[in-house]
Amino acid sequence: MKLKVKGICFRYRSREVLQDVELEARAGEILAIIGPNGAGKSTLLRCINRILKPYLGTVFLDGKELFRLKAQERAQMMGYVPQASGEVFPSTVFETVLMGRKPHLSWGVGKGDLEVVGAVLERLGLMDFAERYLSELSGGERQKVLIARALAQEPEVLLLDEPTSNLDVKHQLEVLEMVRDVAKQGKCVLMVMHDLNMAVRFSDQLLMLKGGIVFAAGHPQAVLTPENIRAVYEVEAMIMPTSLGPYVITARASNGAVNTGEEHRQVAASMGMR
Repeated sequence: MKLKVKGICFRYRSREVLQDVELEARAGEILAIIGPNGAGKSTLLRCINRILKPYLGTVFLDGKELFRLKAQERAQMMGYVPQASGEVFPSTVFETVLMGRKPHLSWGVGKGDLEVVGAVLERLGLMDFAERYLSELSGGERQKVLIARALAQEPEVLLLDEPTSNLDVKHQLEVLEMVRDVAKQGKCVLMVMHDLNMAVRFSDQLLMLKGGIVFAAGHPQAVLTPENIRAVYEVEAMIMPTSLGPYVITARASNGAVNTGEEHRQVAASMGMR
């Protein structure tokens, strides 16, 4: 199964936000979308699932043009988890995940819908939370529930907009490990990320945006280079090898000079890198 985005262009009023964006993502893989604030990352996700309507371009899933489908049909094929808003619905975990079945409902909730919700909760380790209210959960636990709600749609594609924002390191790792497991089960996953080190660790492909244009795309180690980071983020960086993969270390300019070399070596040594 392959998701293909072709020539997406979008503008807010007269401001161009996305220009001729193209990407390909496959089942079983995670594609992370990175770039500085205002690069168009979240806008791209909302264009892919048609929350926003691009003025040019389209999206194909296994050759089927998704923009020609009705909203309910698209929702059966594509799950979306927006950025955390802080708003907590007065519902239980089970009720929240059950909302994900809406695209499949006709007259009401059936036995099959309940079985799907139960299976998703079991798979994501949330069954013990089923009767608890969202307000009783931590931020990381709530984020897992929102991912479970999207998976209850039984989509082929899962879109995640900054799934680890406002989470501590432990919960970031738990959420991203869950997302990786979901991808391994055959889903095509696209997620917007700000943390470059988490992106390179948990993704199979990277798409780097700058000013609404694809600056670089491909394998994480090929995309995340000091030259690309300098050009897109306007900071100096070096890439250090670790047992978990490449690690990005950034340096700030001081008096017009960039602190590289010895400073980087000292930082790397303190982290046990060579």
